Amino acid sequence: MTNKPILIVGGGIGGLATALALAKHGVPSLLVEQAKEFAEIGAGIQLGPNGFRALERLGLVDEAMTLGVFPDELVFMDSMSGDRVTTIPTGQAFKERFQYPYTLIHRHDLHSVLLRAAEQHPLIELLTDIRINSIAEGATVTITTEDGRDFEGSALIGADGLWSRTRELVVGDDAPVVSGHIAYRAVLPASDVPEEFRQNAMILWGGPKHHLVQYPLRGGDLFNLVAVFHSDKYVEGWNTKGDVDELNRRFSDACATVKTLLSRIDGWRMWVLCDREPVKTWSKNNITLVGDAAHPMLQYLAQGACMAMEDAVILGQSVAENGSDLPTAFQQYQTKRYLRTARCQVMARVHGEFYHAEGVKAEMRNIMLSARTPEQAYAGLDWLYGASALSG
Repeated sequence: MTNKPILIVGGGIGGLATALALAKHGVPSLLVEQAKEFAEIGAGIQLGPNGFRALERLGLVDEAMTLGVFPDELVFMDSMSGDRVTTIPTGQAFKERFQYPYTLIHRHDLHSVLLRAAEQHPLIELLTDIRINSIAEGATVTITTEDGRDFEGSALIGADGLWSRTRELVVGDDAPVVSGHIAYRAVLPASDVPEEFRQNAMILWGGPKHHLVQYPLRGGDLFNLVAVFHSDKYVEGWNTKGDVDELNRRFSDACATVKTLLSRIDGWRMWVLCDREPVKTWSKNNITLVGDAAHPMLQYLAQGACMAMEDAVILGQSVAENGSDLPTAFQQYQTKRYLRTARCQVMARVHGEFYHAEGVKAEMRNIMLSARTPEQAYAGLDWLYGASALSG
């Protein structure tokens, strides 16, 4: 390895986790972010046990634990009838099975834990307001900014998300796949929600071409709502003002509880759900990708942040094992990761269809899920939450 740092493009959860994972192995990095300050757009996210396993490798489990809400159960409800279909307990038996709890955490809070750790580490340099004009690859990699500055590194890691410019250099595929699903999100004070709806649970209301997710955040002081429905309308990007009339139309046949929850929100922010087809190769010479830049997935498995942090841990480990041979390290990293992340991409699509089933398909779904025992549910989650993903 040269004496130059590894360049990381993107200061979200994946980029910061990658910088920290490299630093754990004594590898310096320079992380550049195009925004004027480090911030995370979004609301609540769900953090499975595999996400905590990655945070353990980064030495940040305790910090994240203090900021999360630990639900008693994961619940699937039928949004039309209002019936409870199935429940996965997430108490002691769940923790014994998977070593870590299921956690509900504000995206900003998780991002802040990673940011503070990165700011304090002497091997990590963070720069904001960096807009990239071009990337030149040779024995090293050089980023040229729009204002004419050059930053040279021994390699480049793209953590620049769904619309990654770095991916264009490595994969060169088409634009992300627009799913036709739109998500509206809102966070409000828990006191604005009727008390009977404030369970300590992650509850998903599934219905024909729509679903609603509800759960508490920040010790129960906040209440997170995400409404998803099929629509021909879309706007690229995040944090666009939502059309409340369309939202209400899409849920017009839902049960009274769902309508009550939706009515508590005065203003919604929306984003379009997109992903890409899984690919086997996202590394080229001394450039590689992590997180959504490598394997963007729909939100239906709640694994975007977890997969990005897993990527970071395995990438850091591969770099440590291969020393100065970064192209080999990057190839080793993607070999370890591509099948697992592809499975998440594919299964997220499957879960979306499952949640949004209608007619006979919905009846079949409800019958199948209602017959499932907690032990059977845990067994079905072993591939995702088990320890094997980071054992290499």
